Formats: sequence, C-alpha cells, structure tokens
Amino acid sequence: MMNLPKTILKAIILATTIFWLILTATEGFNEERIYLVFLSLIPISICCSLVIALTISPFFWLKKSGDSNRLVFKKYFPFYTIISFSLCLYGTLQDPLIICFYLSAFFTTMQTWVWLAKGNEQQNKLEV
Repeated sequence: MMNLPKTILKAIILATTIFWLILTATEGFNEERIYLVFLSLIPISICCSLVIALTISPFFWLKKSGDSNRLVFKKYFPFYTIISFSLCLYGTLQDPLIICFYLSAFFTTMQTWVWLAKGNEQQNKLEV
C-alpha cells in the first residue's frame, strides 16, 4: 500500500511553489499576493488530489501481483508523460497567460510518478 496522503501533500507543495515562482518571475512580487498564495492552496489541493487519485495511482493499484513498481513505472510512465505534455502544450498554446498552471501541472505529475514508484519500492523492500 502506497503512502498516498504524503505524496499528495508533497505534490500540493511542489505545485504551489512552481505556480507562484513562475507567476512572480513574470509579473513581479507584490505583497498583496501573499494572501492569494494561501487562498490558492484550496484549488491546487483539489486539483492535485484528483489528478493523483484518478490518473496516477490506479496504475500502481491495478498492477499484477508479480509486477514490481519499477516495471509499472517503466511501462506506463513514458506514455503518461507524452499525453500529459501534449495536453499541457495544447493548453499553453490556447491561452499563453496561464502557462504557470500548465507548467506546474506537468512537473508535479512527473515528480509524483517518481515519488510513488520509489515510495512503493522502499515499502516493498521492507515487507520482504
């Protein structure tokens, strides 16, 4: 069993950091935005939780009993990356002003795959 809540929490922190770093780098720092950072945690938390629970975790939940997490990662991660990159690129081309959203979504989902694969591998070593 993977540590999904811990992974989701790390993904929320990563997505928030990437989003606000890009936004601050492009538009400059504004003290009034500090409140928006905390307010943005609500939609970012919802998005991260849903994306991880609905599109990444099922690959690890539905793996065959003999498959290792490394095999699941090697088998499905490249295809997930291609689809994720294509969707984020399409969204960026449609509305370049929200590139911070698409970049944070892409990098967060890629890192989440790594966290889930490594976390499960470490847990499997402890069980054996």
